[in-house]
Amino acid sequence: MAERAETRDAWTEIAPAFDEFVTPSNIPIAEEALQLVGLRRDMRVLDVAAGSGALSIPAARAGAEVVATDISPAMVERLEARAREEELPNLEAHVMDGQDLDLEDDTFDVAGSQFGVMLFPDLSQGLSELARVTKPGGRVLLVTMGPPSEIEFLGFFLEAVKSVVPGFVGLPMDPPPLPFQVSDPETLREKLVDSGLTDIRIETTNHRLQFESGAQMWDWVTASNPIGAEMVADLTTEQTAAVQKSLDAKLRERAGGSGPAVLNNPVNIAIGTK
Repeated sequence: MAERAETRDAWTEIAPAFDEFVTPSNIPIAEEALQLVGLRRDMRVLDVAAGSGALSIPAARAGAEVVATDISPAMVERLEARAREEELPNLEAHVMDGQDLDLEDDTFDVAGSQFGVMLFPDLSQGLSELARVTKPGGRVLLVTMGPPSEIEFLGFFLEAVKSVVPGFVGLPMDPPPLPFQVSDPETLREKLVDSGLTDIRIETTNHRLQFESGAQMWDWVTASNPIGAEMVADLTTEQTAAVQKSLDAKLRERAGGSGPAVLNNPVNIAIGTK
Protein backbone atom coordinates (compact mmCIF):
# COMPACT_ATOMS: atom_id res chain seq x y z
CA MET A 1 0.00 0.00 0.00
CA ALA A 2 2.85 2.40 0.79
CA GLU A 3 4.33 1.85 -2.67
CA ARG A 4 1.02 2.64 -4.34
CA ALA A 5 0.59 5.77 -2.24
CA GLU A 6 4.06 6.91 -3.32
CA THR A 7 3.11 6.26 -6.95
CA ARG A 8 -0.12 8.23 -6.56
CA ASP A 9 1.69 11.16 -4.97
CA ALA A 10 4.47 11.20 -7.59
CA TRP A 11 2.00 11.39 -10.47
CA THR A 12 -0.12 13.93 -8.63
CA GLU A 13 2.91 16.20 -8.29
CA ILE A 14 3.57 16.30 -12.03
CA ALA A 15 -0.10 16.27 -13.13
CA PRO A 16 -0.35 19.97 -14.14
CA ALA A 17 2.77 19.85 -16.32
CA PHE A 18 1.89 16.40 -17.68
CA ASP A 19 -1.50 17.72 -18.79
CA GLU A 20 0.03 20.80 -20.38
CA PHE A 21 3.02 19.31 -22.17
CA VAL A 22 2.58 15.55 -22.55
CA THR A 23 -1.08 14.73 -23.09
CA PRO A 24 -1.49 16.79 -26.29
CA SER A 25 1.57 15.13 -27.84
CA ASN A 26 0.26 11.63 -27.04
CA ILE A 27 -3.19 12.02 -28.60
CA PRO A 28 -2.07 11.27 -32.21
CA ILE A 29 -0.68 7.87 -31.16
CA ALA A 30 -3.94 7.14 -29.34
CA GLU A 31 -5.93 7.95 -32.47
CA GLU A 32 -3.80 5.50 -34.46
CA ALA A 33 -4.24 2.81 -31.80
CA LEU A 34 -8.01 3.27 -31.65
CA GLN A 35 -8.24 2.92 -35.41
CA LEU A 36 -6.24 -0.32 -35.28
CA VAL A 37 -8.44 -1.77 -32.54
CA GLY A 38 -11.52 -1.12 -34.67
CA LEU A 39 -13.23 1.41 -32.39
CA ARG A 40 -16.85 2.08 -33.30
CA ARG A 41 -19.46 4.51 -32.04
CA ASP A 42 -21.33 3.31 -28.93
CA MET A 43 -18.67 0.76 -27.95
CA ARG A 44 -17.90 0.67 -24.22
CA VAL A 45 -14.25 1.58 -23.68
CA LEU A 46 -12.09 1.51 -20.55
CA ASP A 47 -8.89 3.55 -20.27
CA VAL A 48 -6.67 2.44 -17.35
CA ALA A 49 -3.90 4.65 -15.95
CA ALA A 50 -5.43 7.28 -18.19
CA GLY A 51 -3.45 10.30 -17.06
CA SER A 52 -5.35 13.34 -18.27
CA GLY A 53 -6.94 11.56 -21.20
CA ALA A 54 -4.68 11.09 -24.21
CA LEU A 55 -6.48 7.81 -25.03
CA SER A 56 -9.91 8.38 -23.51
CA ILE A 57 -10.51 11.85 -25.00
CA PRO A 58 -10.17 10.72 -28.66
CA ALA A 59 -12.23 7.59 -27.88
CA ALA A 60 -15.02 9.79 -26.54
CA ARG A 61 -14.70 12.14 -29.51
CA ALA A 62 -15.34 9.12 -31.73
CA GLY A 63 -18.63 8.44 -29.94
CA ALA A 64 -17.63 5.59 -27.63
CA GLU A 65 -18.96 5.33 -24.08
CA VAL A 66 -15.74 5.80 -22.11
CA VAL A 67 -14.75 5.09 -18.52
CA ALA A 68 -11.31 6.42 -17.60
CA THR A 69 -9.42 5.54 -14.42
CA ASP A 70 -6.22 6.76 -12.83
CA ILE A 71 -4.62 6.36 -9.41
CA SER A 72 -3.98 10.12 -9.13
CA PRO A 73 -6.93 12.35 -8.19
CA ALA A 74 -5.16 15.31 -9.82
CA MET A 75 -4.92 13.46 -13.13
CA VAL A 76 -8.62 12.60 -12.96
CA GLU A 77 -9.47 16.24 -12.27
CA ARG A 78 -7.46 17.32 -15.33
CA LEU A 79 -9.15 14.65 -17.46
CA GLU A 80 -12.60 15.74 -16.31
CA ALA A 81 -11.72 19.34 -17.14
CA ARG A 82 -10.74 18.31 -20.67
CA ALA A 83 -14.00 16.38 -21.08
CA ARG A 84 -16.05 19.38 -19.92
CA GLU A 85 -14.15 21.74 -22.22
CA GLU A 86 -14.84 19.50 -25.21
CA GLU A 87 -18.44 18.80 -24.10
CA LEU A 88 -18.01 15.03 -23.93
CA PRO A 89 -20.81 13.73 -21.66
CA ASN A 90 -19.98 10.18 -22.81
CA LEU A 91 -16.75 10.18 -20.78
CA GLU A 92 -16.66 9.51 -17.03
CA ALA A 93 -13.52 9.38 -14.93
CA HIS A 94 -12.77 7.74 -11.58
CA VAL A 95 -9.85 7.51 -9.18
CA MET A 96 -8.93 3.83 -9.22
CA ASP A 97 -5.95 1.52 -8.91
CA GLY A 98 -5.39 -0.22 -12.24
CA GLN A 99 -4.04 -3.30 -10.48
CA ASP A 100 -7.32 -3.67 -8.56
CA LEU A 101 -10.15 -2.33 -10.68
CA ASP A 102 -13.48 -1.80 -8.93
CA LEU A 103 -15.35 -2.82 -12.09
CA GLU A 104 -17.45 -5.83 -13.02
CA ASP A 105 -16.27 -8.71 -15.19
CA ASP A 106 -17.06 -8.78 -18.93
CA THR A 107 -18.07 -5.12 -19.15
CA PHE A 108 -16.11 -3.41 -21.96
CA ASP A 109 -15.76 -3.91 -25.71
CA VAL A 110 -12.26 -2.43 -25.51
CA ALA A 111 -10.11 -2.18 -22.38
CA GLY A 112 -6.93 -0.24 -23.02
CA SER A 113 -3.99 1.61 -21.60
CA GLN A 114 -1.54 3.93 -23.33
CA PHE A 115 1.85 4.32 -21.60
CA GLY A 116 0.10 3.34 -18.36
CA VAL A 117 -0.15 -0.35 -17.48
CA MET A 118 3.39 -0.74 -18.89
CA LEU A 119 4.54 1.16 -15.76
CA PHE A 120 2.94 -1.19 -13.25
CA PRO A 121 5.33 -3.05 -10.93
CA ASP A 122 2.94 -6.00 -11.26
CA LEU A 123 2.39 -5.85 -15.00
CA SER A 124 0.79 -9.30 -15.09
CA GLN A 125 -1.84 -8.21 -12.58
CA GLY A 126 -2.57 -5.08 -14.59
CA LEU A 127 -3.06 -7.11 -17.76
CA SER A 128 -5.16 -9.66 -15.89
CA GLU A 129 -7.45 -6.87 -14.72
CA LEU A 130 -7.77 -5.47 -18.25
CA ALA A 131 -8.70 -8.92 -19.55
CA ARG A 132 -11.12 -9.60 -16.68
CA VAL A 133 -13.29 -6.56 -17.39
CA THR A 134 -13.29 -7.11 -21.17
CA LYS A 135 -16.31 -8.79 -22.74
CA PRO A 136 -15.77 -12.22 -24.35
CA GLY A 137 -14.72 -11.44 -27.91
CA GLY A 138 -13.68 -7.92 -26.91
CA ARG A 139 -10.21 -6.45 -27.28
CA VAL A 140 -7.44 -5.47 -24.91
CA LEU A 141 -5.31 -2.60 -26.23
CA LEU A 142 -1.87 -1.71 -24.91
CA VAL A 143 0.45 1.04 -26.15
CA THR A 144 4.02 0.80 -24.85
CA MET A 145 7.39 2.41 -25.42
CA GLY A 146 9.87 0.71 -27.76
CA PRO A 147 13.51 -0.12 -26.91
CA PRO A 148 15.20 2.64 -24.88
CA SER A 149 18.22 2.65 -27.21
CA GLU A 150 15.91 3.78 -30.04
CA ILE A 151 13.97 6.43 -28.10
CA GLU A 152 15.41 9.66 -29.46
CA PHE A 153 13.96 12.01 -26.88
CA LEU A 154 15.66 9.97 -24.17
CA GLY A 155 18.98 9.84 -26.00
CA PHE A 156 18.96 13.59 -26.68
CA PHE A 157 18.10 14.39 -23.09
CA LEU A 158 20.66 12.09 -21.48
CA GLU A 159 23.44 13.28 -23.79
CA ALA A 160 22.66 16.91 -22.96
CA VAL A 161 22.74 16.26 -19.21
CA LYS A 162 26.02 14.30 -19.49
CA SER A 163 27.60 17.18 -21.43
CA VAL A 164 26.98 19.40 -18.40
CA VAL A 165 27.38 16.82 -15.61
CA PRO A 166 30.06 14.35 -16.82
CA GLY A 167 29.45 11.98 -13.91
CA PHE A 168 25.72 11.77 -14.59
CA VAL A 169 24.69 8.10 -14.54
CA GLY A 170 21.36 8.38 -16.34
CA LEU A 171 18.94 5.47 -16.25
CA PRO A 172 20.06 2.05 -15.02
CA MET A 173 19.23 -0.50 -17.69
CA ASP A 174 19.80 -3.83 -15.93
CA PRO A 175 17.00 -4.46 -15.29
CA PRO A 176 15.38 -1.79 -17.50
CA PRO A 177 13.18 0.82 -15.81
CA LEU A 178 9.47 0.02 -15.68
CA PRO A 179 8.60 2.16 -18.75
CA PHE A 180 10.66 -0.27 -20.86
CA GLN A 181 9.73 -3.62 -19.29
CA VAL A 182 7.71 -4.60 -22.38
CA SER A 183 9.57 -2.53 -24.96
CA ASP A 184 10.48 -5.71 -26.84
CA PRO A 185 7.47 -6.81 -28.96
CA GLU A 186 8.07 -10.50 -28.26
CA THR A 187 8.16 -9.93 -24.51
CA LEU A 188 4.96 -7.92 -24.84
CA ARG A 189 3.37 -10.73 -26.87
CA GLU A 190 4.28 -13.29 -24.19
CA LYS A 191 2.70 -11.15 -21.48
CA LEU A 192 -0.54 -10.84 -23.45
CA VAL A 193 -0.65 -14.59 -24.09
CA ASP A 194 -0.02 -15.25 -20.39
CA SER A 195 -3.04 -13.08 -19.54
CA GLY A 196 -5.25 -15.41 -21.59
CA LEU A 197 -5.61 -13.32 -24.74
CA THR A 198 -5.59 -14.73 -28.27
CA ASP A 199 -5.14 -13.39 -31.82
CA ILE A 200 -2.32 -11.13 -30.63
CA ARG A 201 -1.38 -8.37 -33.04
CA ILE A 202 1.51 -5.99 -32.41
CA GLU A 203 2.30 -3.03 -34.65
CA THR A 204 5.40 -0.88 -34.19
CA THR A 205 4.84 2.73 -35.14
CA ASN A 206 6.67 6.04 -34.82
CA HIS A 207 5.78 8.52 -32.11
CA ARG A 208 6.98 11.79 -33.65
CA LEU A 209 7.68 14.46 -31.05
CA GLN A 210 8.33 18.06 -32.08
CA PHE A 211 10.34 20.45 -29.95
CA GLU A 212 10.95 24.15 -30.57
CA SER A 213 13.50 24.71 -27.81
CA GLY A 214 15.57 23.08 -25.14
CA ALA A 215 13.35 24.59 -22.45
CA GLN A 216 10.26 23.03 -24.04
CA MET A 217 11.96 19.65 -24.26
CA TRP A 218 13.12 19.91 -20.64
CA ASP A 219 9.53 20.60 -19.56
CA TRP A 220 8.21 17.67 -21.60
CA VAL A 221 10.73 15.11 -20.36
CA THR A 222 10.54 16.10 -16.69
CA ALA A 223 6.72 16.06 -16.83
CA SER A 224 6.36 12.81 -18.79
CA ASN A 225 7.06 10.48 -15.86
CA PRO A 226 8.23 10.87 -12.25
CA ILE A 227 11.45 9.16 -13.33
CA GLY A 228 12.23 12.10 -15.62
CA ALA A 229 11.93 14.60 -12.80
CA GLU A 230 13.86 12.39 -10.38
CA MET A 231 16.80 11.99 -12.80
CA VAL A 232 17.61 15.69 -12.69
CA ALA A 233 16.28 16.64 -9.27
CA ASP A 234 19.79 17.35 -7.94
CA LEU A 235 20.87 19.68 -10.76
CA THR A 236 21.46 23.30 -9.82
CA THR A 237 19.70 26.18 -11.54
CA GLU A 238 22.88 26.89 -13.48
CA GLN A 239 23.22 23.27 -14.57
CA THR A 240 19.58 23.16 -15.65
CA ALA A 241 20.10 26.26 -17.81
CA ALA A 242 23.23 24.72 -19.32
CA VAL A 243 21.39 21.48 -20.16
CA GLN A 244 18.64 23.45 -21.88
CA LYS A 245 21.27 25.37 -23.86
CA SER A 246 22.84 22.07 -24.92
CA LEU A 247 19.42 20.79 -25.96
CA ASP A 248 18.88 24.00 -27.97
CA ALA A 249 22.03 23.25 -29.98
CA LYS A 250 21.11 19.61 -30.55
CA LEU A 251 17.57 20.49 -31.61
CA ARG A 252 18.80 23.20 -34.02
CA GLU A 253 21.14 20.68 -35.60
CA ARG A 254 18.32 18.16 -36.01
CA ALA A 255 15.99 20.80 -37.46
CA GLY A 256 18.62 22.02 -39.93
CA GLY A 257 18.62 25.48 -38.40
CA SER A 258 14.93 26.34 -38.71
CA GLY A 259 11.56 25.10 -37.51
CA PRO A 260 10.84 22.52 -34.84
CA ALA A 261 13.06 19.47 -34.44
CA VAL A 262 11.32 16.13 -34.96
CA LEU A 263 12.48 13.26 -32.75
CA ASN A 264 11.45 9.71 -33.64
CA ASN A 265 10.44 7.19 -31.01
CA PRO A 266 9.23 3.62 -31.67
CA VAL A 267 6.12 2.53 -29.80
CA ASN A 268 4.27 -0.78 -29.77
CA ILE A 269 0.53 -0.98 -30.30
CA ALA A 270 -0.61 -4.38 -29.05
CA ILE A 271 -4.11 -5.85 -29.43
CA GLY A 272 -5.39 -9.14 -28.03
CA THR A 273 -8.82 -10.76 -28.06
CA LYS A 274 -10.48 -12.23 -24.98
